[in-house]
Amino acid sequence: MSEPQKEPRPLIVGRPVLLVIDVQKGSYSEWAPSERLPLLPDRMERTHRIRPLVDAARAANIPVIFFKEEHRADMVDFGRELDGTENVHCLETSPSTEFAYEELDIRQHDYRITKRRYSCFFGTELEILLKGLKAETLILVGGFTDVCIHYTYVDAHQHDYHCRVVEDCLVASSPPAHEASLKAMEYLQMGAVRSMAEVMDAFAAHAPAAPATGA
Repeated sequence: MSEPQKEPRPLIVGRPVLLVIDVQKGSYSEWAPSERLPLLPDRMERTHRIRPLVDAARAANIPVIFFKEEHRADMVDFGRELDGTENVHCLETSPSTEFAYEELDIRQHDYRITKRRYSCFFGTELEILLKGLKAETLILVGGFTDVCIHYTYVDAHQHDYHCRVVEDCLVASSPPAHEASLKAMEYLQMGAVRSMAEVMDAFAAHAPAAPATGA
């Protein structure tokens, strides 16, 4: 007997929040693909799609939270992060580690969180902030799909949020890693993997109606 087919939930359930994960100054620099990081061939195009999504969220009164990964110059907070393929990265002394203020139009009163680990939940104030925002759906963009996006997604799933990732606004360490992580995330929540066009339409539909004008 075959299992009953599940229907994906709507893209936005309840109150949405856009998480812009590790889109930092260095994200807008050209990176040469290497054996360690083959990257996605359209990495820059994917990165530049994130700003219009941020603008659309603002227009729809959807909160945006910006994240950057940062490590102290003496590297005391790396932990086991360098035991695998990763090299030293995101040092606080590097200009490329800073928030992409101009590129993403990050403003003085925007929500900004600095993290020391891959997951945006680990050792940060994110859960308190999300409770304050009464968030129900988290929409993730940025990078890497197979690292910080994936680990944040899993933690969000285990905190019972509805989780969505915008596939064409994600960058990854390699095409196979990108696809594997998307598949794993979709396994946890059907309909998790969405396109920028779908999300833009959902943001527009979520926007508060304009006040009626008198005749």
